[in-house]
Amino acid sequence: MKNLLIALGVIVFICLIGGCSYNGMVSKDENVKAKWGAVESQYQRRSDLIPNLVATVKGAANFEKSTLVEVTDARARATSIQVDPSKLDPASIQKYQAAQGQLSTALGRLLVASENYPDLKSNSNFTNLQASLEGTENRINVARLDYNSAVQEYNTSIRSFPAVITARLFGFNEKGSFEAEAGAERAPKVSF
Repeated sequence: MKNLLIALGVIVFICLIGGCSYNGMVSKDENVKAKWGAVESQYQRRSDLIPNLVATVKGAANFEKSTLVEVTDARARATSIQVDPSKLDPASIQKYQAAQGQLSTALGRLLVASENYPDLKSNSNFTNLQASLEGTENRINVARLDYNSAVQEYNTSIRSFPAVITARLFGFNEKGSFEAEAGAERAPKVSF
């Protein structure tokens, strides 16, 4: 009888620990999904600004059409990639990040090319849109940092003992995070 009570006590103890870790994992998983929603929202904000920026730039005489086409195509590619919040695995995040990075590069080229057009630089719509894009890029960075922090907390919890047992039993898998772009460790070359 005593052995039965001890075994029952051990089982109850394991169930309590497992239940607590399960609830914590669910909470952290939901936090990751919420932070992902904030990331998507900021990228959507940027995407929504682009048509107005392109329309404003089109008005500039002889503006490089290839640059406008590149921005439009990159926006289309970036908005076509959707990541299911329940499947935020490293491969999905990397694919999403690559498409958004191509759009960032195209926007950078557009803004650099606009420097050759004094009429465009003095256009209040263009300067307002440019300022909005800069603010949005900052918001994107903050949202990505918040997301990465939530992912780190979640991934740490599902890999820690004894929660790792519960995580494996209930299918909690590692989430992907945003990483620095290739070559980001090198400072850009600036020449005057």
